[in-house]
Amino acid sequence: MKSTVENLSPTRAKLTVEVPFEELKPNLDAAYKKIAQQINVPGFRRGKVPPAVIDRQVGRGVVLDEAVNEVVPAKYIEALQENDLEPLSRPEIEVTKFEDNESLEFVAEVDVKPEFELPAYDAIEAQVEDLEVTDSDVEEQLQALRERFGTLVPVERPAADSDFVTIDLTAAQDGETVEGGEATEMSYQVGRGGMLEGLDEALVGLSAGEEKTFDSELVGGDLVGEAVEVTVKVTAVQTQELPELDDDFAQLASEFDTAEELTEDVRQRLGRGKRLEQAAAARDAVLEALLERVEIPLPESLVTDELNARRQNIEQQLMYAGMTMDKYLEDEGQTPEEFEADLERRVRDAITSQFLLDSVAKTEELGVDQNDLSQHLVMRAQQSGQDPQEFANHMFEHNHIPELVQEILRGKALARIVESAVVKDASGNAVELKNLRPDGTVGEPVDESAAPAEEPVAEPAAGAVDESGDESGEDATKES
Repeated sequence: MKSTVENLSPTRAKLTVEVPFEELKPNLDAAYKKIAQQINVPGFRRGKVPPAVIDRQVGRGVVLDEAVNEVVPAKYIEALQENDLEPLSRPEIEVTKFEDNESLEFVAEVDVKPEFELPAYDAIEAQVEDLEVTDSDVEEQLQALRERFGTLVPVERPAADSDFVTIDLTAAQDGETVEGGEATEMSYQVGRGGMLEGLDEALVGLSAGEEKTFDSELVGGDLVGEAVEVTVKVTAVQTQELPELDDDFAQLASEFDTAEELTEDVRQRLGRGKRLEQAAAARDAVLEALLERVEIPLPESLVTDELNARRQNIEQQLMYAGMTMDKYLEDEGQTPEEFEADLERRVRDAITSQFLLDSVAKTEELGVDQNDLSQHLVMRAQQSGQDPQEFANHMFEHNHIPELVQEILRGKALARIVESAVVKDASGNAVELKNLRPDGTVGEPVDESAAPAEEPVAEPAAGAVDESGDESGEDATKES
């Protein structure tokens, strides 16, 4: 086989492949065997029909077509490997020359991973906000804990902000109650939001037994976004009484004996959480700084496909939340043009980041061992709310393991870049990232010379199949 490459653009290549006829012989033999199993010829058992008889009964052309259909995909992959090309889309293949006993020639156009010069990524400088736990942060957490142990007490007064009310709701259009537009004895906290627009304003000042009508829009069902007239009636008003923040409460709500110990534990936990947030901000800042050092041409088809996928995902999430795109843009303070421009920017940055991290992983010769894959499978299973073993079986069965391996490699590449970066907070203090643990604590430096050797990735037990038939396996690194 002989192949040549013509670069149509930095991200698209045209492969011309020539296959000598003798290399088609195994495929011709397989084609004859396949057709022999499919036809009935008097005097011959099924599967034992000689090639010459098949040529007379079916035609040599049918056999040749069968062989070509088998050999072209295999030779296309061989040509990709021979020319060190990484495809990013389905190829457009055309057979340009083929006659019996003559060589086969075909061309394939395909989007390919672009070549670029990897910029230096050691000692990148980045800055993040200071890690600060304020008294108000601690107070907010303690207040939330007290609310968990609060009790509701009926009051004989009009409802006020933060009160809990029991209400009846009716939504109508042209005097007729809309389908699904009624609710009775529903508990609601005034000021919480997230329901009908205008509800909180209508409730403030209403006592038990009183009602009020206001205009709003439906947030769910077939009439989502439709204007309706809503009548709300309050049947009960309650206020929440909170326990005092004292030693008794500390012993009730935690394993600590005193309120002082509980408060200090809350402060430490907030500090660990903010350290993780700071680390995430550092990763973003370092990656952004690296992206500024390189320009990578992107296949427009890949950008378009990703834009469509993300746009559809956003629309589905809004639909599940009972919100229209217009309402979402209004809340975000964006025009449709600004939304599209921001979405495209994020998509281009994400794809560029993937190419960049893939190159770093290759340069650093990073690998994935059994422990890496197991931990990643467990994490992904937890994110999707599935049983880890069932999730793992599903990933193996539907051949999503290469995607997970790529995610892990990109994560390792980003970690390698971040660990070698110089990250400081706004006050000029160095931010510890290399020894940061998943719980937000900082561990002792690891002796890398004592690290265990990588193990090969194992597959699940034979016969482990996800019976759901679902082929989900979305790439988690798209928002790198």
